[in-house]
Amino acid sequence: MIAGGEEEVTMRNARIAVTAYDWVPSFAQGQVRDLRVRWALEEAGLDYQPIILEQGSQTAPDNLARQPFGQVPAVEIDGQTMFESGAIVWRIAEASDALLPADAHRRDLALSWVFASINSVEPPIAMLAELDFFPGDSGAKAKMRPGVVDAVQQRLDQLQAALGDRDGLLGDFSVADLMMTTVLRTLGHTEILQAFPVLDAYVARHTARPAFKKALADQLAPFPQNAARYERAA
Repeated sequence: MIAGGEEEVTMRNARIAVTAYDWVPSFAQGQVRDLRVRWALEEAGLDYQPIILEQGSQTAPDNLARQPFGQVPAVEIDGQTMFESGAIVWRIAEASDALLPADAHRRDLALSWVFASINSVEPPIAMLAELDFFPGDSGAKAKMRPGVVDAVQQRLDQLQAALGDRDGLLGDFSVADLMMTTVLRTLGHTEILQAFPVLDAYVARHTARPAFKKALADQLAPFPQNAARYERAA
């Protein structure tokens, strides 16, 4: 963060656009990772416009120019592109006093927790979602699931111990909590998080923030408008 400096001025005055889908299946609604970027922008008080992508257009040349893997989200900042939700959210956080502390050591801790959310906590949770929602050999998935649940629970136990009695990973709300909350929300189709009451309360606390509610509502808005078209195609 460069409070009041070039970084902040650049973001404040920039034209920002975020790619998002026009529709996704019900299990993915509220979970697509443009939510992280939208939430960060709302917390930072930065205006943006969505770039709504039709399903099937992810590999079109203009989208691949933004995101080489054809995924969501990518962001355009005055026409300059970035991709990967963690990188984008960190870029936003650097431009906002609302998401990063001024102290250098605490900023380093925030960065560590952002990476931890993506690299240590999210992989087993994402694997569980893959088993529960996507097609595959039902017998093989049934054999794999207990081990994946164990891996999720181990990470949650470690995370809960690290959080302790603080409201946020750094104490006050920061980009670390934004990223970690979006990861933990993926468990919403299970009862796993309820066995970790500190983390359950942590997610509830942060998803009650007005900026999160606005970001979620904006992500969800196009889905009912476009659902009939995709249901007919199915």
